[in-house]
Amino acid sequence: MNDRSNDIVWQRDEIESPCVQVCVLHPEARICLGCYRTADEIAEWSQMTPDTRREVMASLPDRAKTLPGRRGGRAGRVARGR
Repeated sequence: MNDRSNDIVWQRDEIESPCVQVCVLHPEARICLGCYRTADEIAEWSQMTPDTRREVMASLPDRAKTLPGRRGGRAGRVARGR
């Protein structure tokens, strides 16, 4: 068995993707409802520098606040009084 812990090829200093496998773009905001990245950011993620990825990651929490709330589901029925 090979010990690759010291092999520089297997060591990467990358920012992990924020993807949570819920890939749905908001129709108006064009932001993914799972990770809050734009479609362009998702497409370009693998080519971004670590610094650019950090900038995107830092902006994600604020983006969640900008999306309109859901209107359907249980919350929608309760708000309408069923």
